[in-house]
Amino acid sequence: MSIRATVKSVLGEKNMKVLRRLKRRLAGKGTKPSGLEAISNDLNKLALHFKTDKWGTHRYTQHYQRHLQHLKNDSFNLLEIGIGGYNRPGQGGASLRMWKQFFPKAQIFGMDIQDKSFVDEDRITTFIGDQSDPSSLNAVADKIGELDVIIDDGSHRSPHVLTTFATLFPRLKDGGIYAVEDTQSSYWPEWMGSEDRDAPNTSMAMLKRLTDGLNYEEFVDENYQPSYTDLNVVAVHFYHNLVIIEKGRNAEGTNKRKALKQRYAKS
Repeated sequence: MSIRATVKSVLGEKNMKVLRRLKRRLAGKGTKPSGLEAISNDLNKLALHFKTDKWGTHRYTQHYQRHLQHLKNDSFNLLEIGIGGYNRPGQGGASLRMWKQFFPKAQIFGMDIQDKSFVDEDRITTFIGDQSDPSSLNAVADKIGELDVIIDDGSHRSPHVLTTFATLFPRLKDGGIYAVEDTQSSYWPEWMGSEDRDAPNTSMAMLKRLTDGLNYEEFVDENYQPSYTDLNVVAVHFYHNLVIIEKGRNAEGTNKRKALKQRYAKS
């Protein structure tokens, strides 16, 4: 009798299967992941699984994958404004569950004007808050602590988007990501936007001004005083109905005095 046959007769077929699985695992041939584990690296598929409109109705998750992939296995805090479901009992929380699955070490927080505490579970915590009220936003931020990622998927009304950004962006960690979703509402008067694309008080107007601020060091107005966002926004990415902002120290310097010798020879 061969050694293999002898071992099989001693261990039995069931134990032999366990032994073969162990051998494959040790050889780097582990069994293929299944279920949620099999799609945990693909935000598009996770969005479909959890039925969040970040993929399907919208095309956001492909962009989030690009901008947040570097945090995949990090421990950090993510806050999403707006949990979904409006005031319908038991509705909402799909994207929070998606973020939890995609970021296995992150703490996921959600804020909504409605009570969404039914969504709470391990690594998901919800708060009641009003994004139009700075004190409410700050109270939630105080409870969370350090903010690494902020996603505004709240009311989508321009005044609320502006208030939320002005309040929470300064509290975002350097190197953090701030996202504003559903910016189409900026063009809709019915949603507190404006059909005038040059209207100064819409969410898109504010976001577009950030792109000028990226280049504040190139302004030739010697009296210009850079704003907080001028100094702390290093990139702004515009997609269809989604804007993603990267925070960091914006002070690369300028060659304008060399390039504009005639202008600066006067001073």
